Amino acid sequence: MSTFIKILLYALLFLIPMLVIMKLKHSRTLRRRELAKLRLTEKQREELATDFPLYLSLPQELQQELEGLIHVFISEKAFEPCGGLEEVTPHMQNVVAAQACFLLLRRPHDLYSKLRTIRLYPEAYIATDEFGAESVRLGESWTTGSVVLSWASVISGGRNSDDGHNVTIHEFSHQLDQADGAGNGVPPLESRGCYQEWSRIMKPEFDRLVKRSQKNKRSVMDDYGAENPAEFFAVATETFYEKPQKFHRDHPGLYDLLKKYYGVDPVTWS
Repeated sequence: MSTFIKILLYALLFLIPMLVIMKLKHSRTLRRRELAKLRLTEKQREELATDFPLYLSLPQELQQELEGLIHVFISEKAFEPCGGLEEVTPHMQNVVAAQACFLLLRRPHDLYSKLRTIRLYPEAYIATDEFGAESVRLGESWTTGSVVLSWASVISGGRNSDDGHNVTIHEFSHQLDQADGAGNGVPPLESRGCYQEWSRIMKPEFDRLVKRSQKNKRSVMDDYGAENPAEFFAVATETFYEKPQKFHRDHPGLYDLLKKYYGVDPVTWS
C-alpha cells in the first residue's frame, strides 16, 4: 500500500467521525431552535405561576425565553420517579425545568450537557454516603449525570419565592459548578481575568459568612453556605434570585459578580 493511500485512509478515518459529530451537533442546534419557539398553554402558565411564582416576576421577553427553554430541557432530559412516586407528571416536569432553566436565562450555556436524568422522590429521602453513613436529604447534584430532588421540597421552595431557599436552584447551581468536573465553587468562566475577579470577590465573601456563622450572626445568606465554597456558590445563587434587593444592599460586590455571571439583574424585576 502506497504512502499516499495510507495517508488518505487515515484522513478518512479521522474525517468521517468528525463529519458525523458535526452533523449531529447541527441537527441538535436546529431541533433546539424549533423547540425554543414553543410556549406554554394558558393553563400551564397558571399552574406554573402557582408552584413557581418567581416566573411571574420576569419581564415578558424572559418569560418567553424560559418557556422555550422548558420545552428544550424536557425533550433532552429523562425524569425518573423514585421512592414510591408513581409518575413524574408533565406539570412536575414543567416546574422542575422552569427552576433549572432559570439559571440559564441570558447566559451562554449548553443546557447542562452532562446531565441525563432527574430523579424525583415524593418526600425527603434517605441516602448513603461513600462511608456508609445514612442521612435525610432534600436534593443532590451528581457529577455522573443526575440531579436528585424531593418533590415536596421542589414545591415548597418554588412557592415561597422570597425566603432565599430553593432546592432546585441550589442543586442546579451545583450542576453549573460541576460542569468542569470539580464542584469547588468556581464554575467554568470565560477568561483568566474572570477567574481572578471571581476569586478576589468570592473568597473574602465566603470567609465573611464563615465568621458570621461561627458567631451565630444572621446574614441574608443561609449559614449552610459556610460549609465550603461549593455550597457558598449555591446558597449565594439562591439568595441572588430570591432576595435580590437585600442581597444587593448587603453584598453589592458579590451581587454584581453574579449579575455578570448569570446575565440578569433580579433587582429590576417586579
